[in-house]
Amino acid sequence: MSTSRNTKILATLGPASSDLDTIRALHAAGADVFRLNFSHGSHEDHAARAELIRRVAAESGRPIGILADLQGPKLRIGTFADGAVSLKRGERIRFDADPTPGDARRVCLPHPEIIAASAVGDLLLLDDGRIRLEVCVAQPDALELVALNDGVLSNRKGVNVPSATLDLSPLTAKDLADLDFALGLGVDWVALSFVQRASDVAEAQARIGGRAALMAKIEKPSAITDIEAILAAADGIMVARGDLGVEMPAEEVPGLEKKLVRLARAAGKPVVVAPQMLESMVSSPAPTRAEASDVATAVFDGADAVMLSAESASGQYPLEAVEMMSRIICRTEADPLHRQYVDTVAANMQASGTDAIGTAIRSITAMMPVCATVAFTATGATALRIAHQRPQSRILCLTPSARVAGRLTVAWGVRPRVSNATGTVEEMVDAAVAACRSDDLVRPGEAVIVTAGVPFGTPGTTNLLRLAWPSAAAT
Repeated sequence: MSTSRNTKILATLGPASSDLDTIRALHAAGADVFRLNFSHGSHEDHAARAELIRRVAAESGRPIGILADLQGPKLRIGTFADGAVSLKRGERIRFDADPTPGDARRVCLPHPEIIAASAVGDLLLLDDGRIRLEVCVAQPDALELVALNDGVLSNRKGVNVPSATLDLSPLTAKDLADLDFALGLGVDWVALSFVQRASDVAEAQARIGGRAALMAKIEKPSAITDIEAILAAADGIMVARGDLGVEMPAEEVPGLEKKLVRLARAAGKPVVVAPQMLESMVSSPAPTRAEASDVATAVFDGADAVMLSAESASGQYPLEAVEMMSRIICRTEADPLHRQYVDTVAANMQASGTDAIGTAIRSITAMMPVCATVAFTATGATALRIAHQRPQSRILCLTPSARVAGRLTVAWGVRPRVSNATGTVEEMVDAAVAACRSDDLVRPGEAVIVTAGVPFGTPGTTNLLRLAWPSAAAT
């Protein structure tokens, strides 16, 4: 089923999906990339899952991507002497640096960065937004806040600060250890949490050193402000609607999702929409109609991938969730309106041979039957730039690098395959046609578009486009 889709599926692994048979079934059902969530589980857990993923990839003969999702800073209040307090609207509470267990009048906030960045009128959201507090007095070492709603506040609840940019690195000591471990596993992508500005991405990129691609999670309002610079610094982005919906009004999130997908598409960077897409399938074998529409909306917008979180990690129906998401994607992409919606975003073109050839491929696939575009690439850049323009054909990427193939598993429409480099143009065409046959893409009367750089194997030299008409009857 996954071979008939352009939009990819990321499935999170967890307690419900950590054995070989389940991972094999999830991949067969349509999971293109597996997410290892470093907010949960031990290094041993993640290493075992990564090993099983590679085993399934070897069995299937197709690359499977692995994304390591870092936890990022977790901002929490301290503890209460009685474990919890009840707050009434209009009541005040003080946040300070005193580690003594608190009461209804005060509690410790062990994050001086929040106190330093907060001003009168700023909101602090506690317990995923269930309790809203407004700063009424800002002091150098403490904040006085007034409750905007009734609620119970208990030990170590999370704190969100939507209106401030905090002087915090997105990489905690735990994240640095997790990152080094994940890179040692050979993951293809690293998802960076708590991104506030482009410098956060640059910091992580320096640590990664090209060993994996970096996906910036957009979950903070400050990231929206600096989104163009973040897109330029990152290899892709994830629209993390769960946390974004805590820090911003819920009614703003749908529009922001569309904006972020459009910006990423225009920049030619992969974009993933997550989470809670089929949330009811954590405990139900079928989604709500609204959830099905949510997935379809991301597909209509042309997102590269959609993601399952708890549905596949800890839910009761992980396989059914992947199967359902794949069916929704297939049906949406078959809708006559899909191409119209996808074409509403214009690609930002560069004055390069790669984009010139990509434009030609888009025109060719719109005017004549093409079964596949085969891109020979050493770095994956050619395949990404072709996918950037969303041509009306499958994109088969042949690369000698297993690492490049793994990174391309998240890209819209790209089927990466590891293949040895060719020596001549004719050998290249023969290899392209053979690859199309192997993937069962050849159809009577349909052409194969072949693109590459000459001389072969030289990055950034895409300068060749060739049309071939293989005979469907040939062996």
